[in-house]
Amino acid sequence: MTDAPAKPVTPRPAASLLVLRRGPGKATGPEVLMGVRGAGHKFMPNRLVFPGGAVDAADHTATLATPPRPDVLRRLERSADPSLARAIPIAAARELEEETGLSLGSPPVLHGLDYLCRAVTPEASPVRFDARFLVVDAGHIGGTLAGSGELEDLRWWGIEAALAVDLATAQRRVLERLLLWMVMSEDERRAQTEVAVLFNRAWATE
Repeated sequence: MTDAPAKPVTPRPAASLLVLRRGPGKATGPEVLMGVRGAGHKFMPNRLVFPGGAVDAADHTATLATPPRPDVLRRLERSADPSLARAIPIAAARELEEETGLSLGSPPVLHGLDYLCRAVTPEASPVRFDARFLVVDAGHIGGTLAGSGELEDLRWWGIEAALAVDLATAQRRVLERLLLWMVMSEDERRAQTEVAVLFNRAWATE
């Protein structure tokens, strides 16, 4: 067992993207793209997760085709400076393509993304991320699903089916937030000003 660090590790900014599509039949309901992190990963090995990863320095200056909506950027900027707020959706698009073969375009088209919530790895963890979770309809995505190997068993999961397996706390809570987001109207989504934040496994708002 690894001892918790004496001083909490500073969490690294990260971005994950929930790609949502309608299931093949009424009985299956909406589906979200997920895969299993390999056993060799230091962070959350063998866990079912959404495509995503750490924000890279290049994401701050990468070219994009269209920016995120102004309301999305405003909510990202509640906990990130403007450069990081711009980089987070770019990182989400980059990680999606690297891990799944699916793409928001090159350069990426980001106006279809919404900001769902934020989750910070608990302070006791020796590896920590400050992850923003974004959501996009699969209609905005192109390409062919072909994983890079970083995520195993990459496939579309019915949301209820995913909630029925042994998920990590953050992934479960994010899926629960997704269900709340799905029943909101487009106007309600755009009118949001606060952001739900999962910190030490409890929800707060910012």
